[in-house]
Amino acid sequence: MTQRSHWGSKLGFLMAAIGSAVGLGNIWRFGYMAYENGGGAFLVPYSVALVLAGIPLMILEYALGHREEGAPPLAFSRVAKKWEVIGWWMPTIAFFGINLFYAVVIGWCMNYFIFSFSQAWGADTGSFFMSHFLQISDGVFQLGGIRWPILFGTLLTWAICWAICYREINQGIEKASMIFMPLLVVLTLILVGWSLRLPGALEAVLKHYLSPDWARINPFSSGGSKVWVAAFGQIFFTLSLGFGIMITYASYLPRKTDIVGNALITSVLNCLYSFIAGFAVFGTIGFMALRKGVPFAEAIKSGPGLAFVVYPEAINQLPAGKTIFGLLFFLVLIMAGLSSAISLVEAFCSSLIDKFGFPRGRTVTVVCLVGALGSVVFTTRAGLYILDIVDHFVNNYGLLTGGIAECVLVGWVLRAAVAREHVNRVGTLKLPVFWDFLIKYGTPLLLCLVVGFALVNECSSCYGGYPASALLLVGVGWLFAALLLAVILSRRWGRGAGWNEGAK
Repeated sequence: MTQRSHWGSKLGFLMAAIGSAVGLGNIWRFGYMAYENGGGAFLVPYSVALVLAGIPLMILEYALGHREEGAPPLAFSRVAKKWEVIGWWMPTIAFFGINLFYAVVIGWCMNYFIFSFSQAWGADTGSFFMSHFLQISDGVFQLGGIRWPILFGTLLTWAICWAICYREINQGIEKASMIFMPLLVVLTLILVGWSLRLPGALEAVLKHYLSPDWARINPFSSGGSKVWVAAFGQIFFTLSLGFGIMITYASYLPRKTDIVGNALITSVLNCLYSFIAGFAVFGTIGFMALRKGVPFAEAIKSGPGLAFVVYPEAINQLPAGKTIFGLLFFLVLIMAGLSSAISLVEAFCSSLIDKFGFPRGRTVTVVCLVGALGSVVFTTRAGLYILDIVDHFVNNYGLLTGGIAECVLVGWVLRAAVAREHVNRVGTLKLPVFWDFLIKYGTPLLLCLVVGFALVNECSSCYGGYPASALLLVGVGWLFAALLLAVILSRRWGRGAGWNEGAK
């Protein structure tokens, strides 16, 4: 059996794991969610979600990958062979359901990085983004042709992912993460410091970001339960749980590893980054609202609208340093996006290598080529619509079902006590018995509630105002296609070295 690669150092592993968790959502989603859900008070349900769901699941994924020494399909199969298909579901839905459009969004950021040299977005940033850059079509099924600047940026993204993942884990992803993550933190801190010095920035942070509205987080009040569901959903997504990434990364750890300590560091630092990045978001929007004389609520947006409409508009209002500020902001987005994209590629490639015994270089090359081809649909004029629908269904159903499944696998099939004993045997920080209860009952129940609320909302109205046919064909169809591929890959042919070996 070929010896499995290992991380060169604990720091290299942590940089890669944190880099996977820190993504575009940390920058353009967390701050907006805090604003919408009680300001500073949102940190209470967010912290509770971190303790009751985020950290326990992070420990679970680290423990599973480390104990079984494999990516999700191999790890799940070693616990119970019938669960292999669920092990394939996680990296498959993450790669084909997220990374295909994630690469396109990074391509948008690359284009806007170039635009920053001359502020090519002009005065009307919203019209430029939708009508000139995306050239958005009239509907989901009106593809309208490929936007070539977006395609070029997307292909460059895939080329970078290929160049990094082509080499062994300690030579490729580890070395890239050791450069990306410190640089990302430094650039983010510079962006925060610059933003807070702008007129109106500090007032916006204090009034809209840190000021708590305690009534909003009362779970028994009108709308209060939605705030708690949002907090648990955000924790799950921001930590890259259910993607299969952390299981894969942990499989490369040496036998004597502090599982609990590493999980705590990864989880807390990721959430801390989100909190710090929020200062830059609120400071910049507060400045723009002041300069334009509009209410803060009218200026703030979430998601792509924040990055490609609001921020360029704020840059237009700067008295000086427009080019540098723009370059800095979009470079931060590019680096945050790439650190997550390479982890999604690695999780899927590692799964294929484990089962079929393919050479790493050939596997990464084929996977990146397939990924680049799959991304093309998101570079069309209907790409934003398709992206929005796929993102909604994958995040609300695809990843959460994977998280619930791994709780059942570890909590009931392997048994949580067995996983806890493994963690306590190899690590220095000991896991308490309470973790067993969370994995068997608490965390899966909370995730089921999140899925339940999502289904209730789904049945009450069509998401985003899209026609039901679009949601079924694109959203549900994408999930079904990923499931079908997971079933095909789980068939009993082409076993790689060590596939049928028992747990370590």
